[in-house]
Amino acid sequence: MNKILACLILSAMTSTAFAQSGTNSPYSQYGLGDLTDQSTGFNKGMNGVGIAMRRGYEVNPLNPASYSAADSLSMVFDAGLSGQITNFNENGVKLNGKSGGFDYVVGMFRAFRNVGITFGVLPYSNVGYKYSTSVVLPDAATAVASTYQGTGGLHQLFLGAGVRPFKPLSLGFNIAYLWGDYDREVTTSSSSAINSLSKQYSASVSNYKLDLGLQWEQRIGKSDAIILGATFSPGHKLKADPTCRIISTNSTISKSDSTTFTISNGLELPTSYGVGLSYNHLQKFRVGADFQMQKWGSISYPDYNEGSYALKDGLLKDRYQMNVGAEWMPNPLSRKLVNHVRYRIGAGYTTPYYYINGQEGPKELSVSLGFGIPIANVYNNRSVLNVSAQWAHRSADNLITENTFRINIGLTFNERWFAKWKVE
Repeated sequence: MNKILACLILSAMTSTAFAQSGTNSPYSQYGLGDLTDQSTGFNKGMNGVGIAMRRGYEVNPLNPASYSAADSLSMVFDAGLSGQITNFNENGVKLNGKSGGFDYVVGMFRAFRNVGITFGVLPYSNVGYKYSTSVVLPDAATAVASTYQGTGGLHQLFLGAGVRPFKPLSLGFNIAYLWGDYDREVTTSSSSAINSLSKQYSASVSNYKLDLGLQWEQRIGKSDAIILGATFSPGHKLKADPTCRIISTNSTISKSDSTTFTISNGLELPTSYGVGLSYNHLQKFRVGADFQMQKWGSISYPDYNEGSYALKDGLLKDRYQMNVGAEWMPNPLSRKLVNHVRYRIGAGYTTPYYYINGQEGPKELSVSLGFGIPIANVYNNRSVLNVSAQWAHRSADNLITENTFRINIGLTFNERWFAKWKVE
């Protein structure tokens, strides 16, 4: 119990300092920012597939029903970080940006027979960008420069449980404390005027998030199984009050005037659905596919227009995500560690959840390749170093094209904390 409490405390401490991995994408200025996946090390090698995945030595927050498979003798602790390089391309002008940091910290143990408990920290969204534009007006004598910048993001500190009431059904839930904030600013100045205009958008979130999961594992003989998974997350208001502050500054007399607008309870999470299917052959091979939908299109979002800051429909759209992935181990029965390496591959397609000036935002295509390398120790070789690489391409007509190369590194500790030792 002392070890479990120590892990809970460590997760809370880590959440404060390292939970957000960061981004430098200008697309994070829309909505709640760049949405992150809820995957851990083994999922990332398969491009985030996991709704229908379940094993007793893997923490899988994508479907809390999977926690019911937790091993009776083990405490699983998983932490991961990532680093990425993004190439931005707009009308032939190219620029590279770097970002990275800690992604997640999670843990899992079995509380009772067919009941698993999980806890940890996961990112929900990231906001991070800074860029500028300049436009010359038709009179050819006036240039208007605008600077855009933003920081922030949302995080989840969660506790989950999974139970198998009877074979082959498992049910589970995650209840999370969702918190964070964002600050965005747009500053515009003209070469022919002494005034500059700044619009500052900010919000602070402190609320909850609930995820429900189901899995049905159908055995096919002694060696094979098909698993059907489903998830549901109810949408709700976040009781956050987004603000917009308009500041007009006169550079000659160093004087500024400001007006602040506030929308009460102006942010909201969407209702989300997910389904997944996987096929497993012993511990040697598994393949899966996921489909997820988030109902952002039914949510109004804050917008400033002609001196008014209010909720507006039509700024967001429903988001769809499809992923496929597979994992193969050469020989689970071999005594050689090299035959226990897990080789992973995956691909995915994601639609945007926002419009940009009335146009649909960028779609994303991604592929991944990963390895799970066993770590030998005194007691077992079930701890795993998960390493994966992902390439993601985001593009839309007449908008910035992004090509991101990302490296994910996760370490899964799977130790026998609950075994009883006998002395003869």
